[in-house]
Amino acid sequence: MRPHSRQILSVEEVFGKNGWHTELVEGREVLRAGFEAHHTRVDLVVQAFPELNALSVVSESPMFIAEPQMPALLELLMRANKQLTLGGFEYDLDREMLVFRVTNLFEREKYDADIVSSMVHCAIAELDRIVPYASIVRGTPADLIQDLDLERLLQREDVIPPIPGEEEEEEY
Repeated sequence: MRPHSRQILSVEEVFGKNGWHTELVEGREVLRAGFEAHHTRVDLVVQAFPELNALSVVSESPMFIAEPQMPALLELLMRANKQLTLGGFEYDLDREMLVFRVTNLFEREKYDADIVSSMVHCAIAELDRIVPYASIVRGTPADLIQDLDLERLLQREDVIPPIPGEEEEEEY
């Protein structure tokens, strides 16, 4: 079995310095971690691509969406993606998971700790932010789903978590 790259080991070091528990996946350039966010439990998969000096941070949370609500959920995610500067939302149809993915290219073999930390915070916060909106879509009865104004829904601020520092600090 080949040893892990400097890249993934530098990410593991960042997790340790932040006090985040992580598991290095044997034989792969992957770390796994879990976080309790404001609205949901977030599973994190961090993968290094040493040949590209790239890092991908993927946050996931299980959410079953029934067939009548699926088109509205996918549209919701598309509309949310239009508002993003970094990363993007997905829905894994096979595993019934809400997903947020952010990737960065680095100049050096050892990844910048501040950028890695920011990517992790971003992946957790964005997934946690979309969960209440997706839950509203999921809970809308099939006969009313066509009446749901997704653009207006995404403007609601009463369902999103507080911004750390403005009210109380997040646990991650």
